[in-house]
Amino acid sequence: MRFTKMQGAGNDFIIIDNTAEKLTAEQMPLAAKRLCARRTSIGADGMMFVDKPSGDGDFSMRFYNLDGSLGEMCGNGARCIARYGFEKGLAKGNAVRVETTAGMVVGERISRREYRIRLNDPTVLEAHRPVTALGEVWDTAYAELGNPGLPHAVLVYDGYAGPEACGGLRQLGSAIRHGSVFPKGANASFVRVVGEDDVLAATFERGVEDFTLACGTGAGSITALLAMRGLVSGNHVRIRMPGGDLYVDLIRDGEDITGIYLTGPTNIVAEGEILDEEFTLC
Repeated sequence: MRFTKMQGAGNDFIIIDNTAEKLTAEQMPLAAKRLCARRTSIGADGMMFVDKPSGDGDFSMRFYNLDGSLGEMCGNGARCIARYGFEKGLAKGNAVRVETTAGMVVGERISRREYRIRLNDPTVLEAHRPVTALGEVWDTAYAELGNPGLPHAVLVYDGYAGPEACGGLRQLGSAIRHGSVFPKGANASFVRVVGEDDVLAATFERGVEDFTLACGTGAGSITALLAMRGLVSGNHVRIRMPGGDLYVDLIRDGEDITGIYLTGPTNIVAEGEILDEEFTLC
């Protein structure tokens, strides 16, 4: 089986051209769980299968977390898959249209390695949804992007000083991620505003069950929810994540946030053939 390995701001992915490999929907989570395992296989935060579109997209993409669970969408994954589409000749013009589980995502090439996507539009935005975790009540904000919605909880946390703080926040991150007020669970982001439109952030992700180096949908949700609270403008907001910087721009209709653009780097790490002798699809 052939694969491409990409990463965006440290969020890394295995990409499979399923028009050639033809894995079934039942085989995809098995492949993701095995091949995303670090140390024993290729290793990645998630796995994306590129296939023919069912509608007017250039191609479709199914995203799986490293535990084999189906993800609604992945922002950094979508930026990487947008570049993949351009590199493989799947894009028909200056923009690429990708069908995802949560809806259509449109990406554009800014430079050879920098890509911008419009994230799935927000379907839920709540400036306050308190959650009880570790015996305390935390004033999180909550967003869902797309339909079905990709859930994100965001906590403004002055104790977050950068990546070195993530180790001490794993227990709280996991507790918020599993909070009962989030019907599907939620990705849990810790943020601290350090300047004008300048935010430190880290996200404890569902399916990975740990902090990742970056989260694109997390960056978009963070910006939208902080803008609702009046803490950022929503114009080219810098989200500084452990793996690198992402930039977010909001689209507004009056007071309503109707769209989110995410810009950041991509990197093609490797292309090759999977020779894992313990890999099985049954």
